[in-house]
Amino acid sequence: MNDSPRFRSFVALGDSFTEGMSDALPDGTYQGWADRLARRLAAGQVDFRYANLAVRGKLIGQIAREQVPVAAAMNADLVTLVGGLNDVLRPRCDLRAVFERLAWSVERLAPTCSCLVLMRSPARRGPVLERYRNRLTLLYRFIDDLAARHDALVVDVYASRTLGDSRLWADDRLHLTGEGHRRVTEAVWQALGFPATFDWDAPLPAAIPPHWLTRLGADARFAREHLLPWVGRRLTGRSSGDGRLPKRPDLSPLAWEDSR
Repeated sequence: MNDSPRFRSFVALGDSFTEGMSDALPDGTYQGWADRLARRLAAGQVDFRYANLAVRGKLIGQIAREQVPVAAAMNADLVTLVGGLNDVLRPRCDLRAVFERLAWSVERLAPTCSCLVLMRSPARRGPVLERYRNRLTLLYRFIDDLAARHDALVVDVYASRTLGDSRLWADDRLHLTGEGHRRVTEAVWQALGFPATFDWDAPLPAAIPPHWLTRLGADARFAREHLLPWVGRRLTGRSSGDGRLPKRPDLSPLAWEDSR
């Protein structure tokens, strides 16, 4: 007898993490853990439907305003909501407002689905994490309490030592690589009650530290290609997601060739 859950529909909400940056496909588009999970869930189901409303750069207020009402109206079996990290990583953050918008979102979504999944998002080890660790701790503690009140599931990938490894993060140091997204997919898969296919938190092989000149070059490239553009957007009030639409705005069938 198979006791694994079955979901006929799945809606993913959030920011760049759920959109799939930087898990790039050959054509330059992104897949990410949510797309990977959708393909797994769709296997063997001819009627499976999937929507991904996530857009890079979105703050929790924008997710609540632009994505939550749309997702709630879809009445999907499975809903994932991951947001708030962009807020707490900004120099100024109103944590009370973040919590209020998260709570409103969960209150709106929980009654519309059979399973609501929240997440303690992964974080790359380093000085940036240490600077914002207190905010992250408060955010994730609130998510735990919120999930307990609304019978939601929390997937904790923040506690993972392996997902903090810099080798699982892209050159922009903000987004996971394809291997990182593959591991997050497996973590969610197992949390949903499906049998494990591999140890998602298995450590990477030991690596020889790069030469200091290599590190210096990588730091200079990061500053030029990623840090300065990011600072420019902050100073001008712009976002990488401005004008960008969700890649799967409708709860539509996942084509068989996409689910293989």
